[in-house]
Amino acid sequence: MPDDVTGPPRARTLVVVPALNEEASIGGVLTELAACHPAVDVLVVDDGSSDGTVRAAQAAGAPVVQLPFNLGVGGAMRAGYRYALRYGYRAVVQVDGDGQHDAAYIERLVAALADADVVVGARFAGEGAYPAGRGPRRWAMVMLSLVLSRLAGTRLTDTTSGFRAAGPRAIALFAEHYPAEYLGDTVETLVIAIRSGCTVRQIPVAMRPRAAGQASQSPVRAAIYLFRAVVALGMALVRPQKGLA
Repeated sequence: MPDDVTGPPRARTLVVVPALNEEASIGGVLTELAACHPAVDVLVVDDGSSDGTVRAAQAAGAPVVQLPFNLGVGGAMRAGYRYALRYGYRAVVQVDGDGQHDAAYIERLVAALADADVVVGARFAGEGAYPAGRGPRRWAMVMLSLVLSRLAGTRLTDTTSGFRAAGPRAIALFAEHYPAEYLGDTVETLVIAIRSGCTVRQIPVAMRPRAAGQASQSPVRAAIYLFRAVVALGMALVRPQKGLA
């Protein structure tokens, strides 16, 4: 964990913003967070950006941890969880740097931790009109939701959502065992949490299109997503179970 961002927390909740080349959107994300939740601490984890993401985040007044090279969302979030564990935060909320996550839902995510260790903000649970996708990508998401819902003992409709909150038990677990592989930061983290005895639930949220940039949606990429999703779930299920200290 880098030592360039230090100091005791002012709040019980830490919002971690993993960011890779989000210069065009990170300022707006941080401005919204400050406006909606002025008493919540925010930490930007720059995942080896090659643009002005760090400058834009610092200009918005946010502390920034700079990773030496790109580790993926999983590596960035592990750094955030280690920071949270070090400074005694009771809740961590992941908010992506592309502007899709609505800060207005953070309070609901944290409140839901009263009876859960991990709370997922679900796009497809009856709130908002976020497009569910189609073809192989949609099939993969349905398959993941069915399997993980069975494991968790509760309905999970959006297992690839990165908008989520973690309580103390999950913070300690993820600080040590947060995976960095593709889809590991979403699918595998839920498997790790469930198999370690954590309670996982979801609440409905509305999400927005990216504030900048555009995701690629081609048939080839959709097929690759399906294959990787199956592999990610399979690997998560066969790996040795992680434990809480």
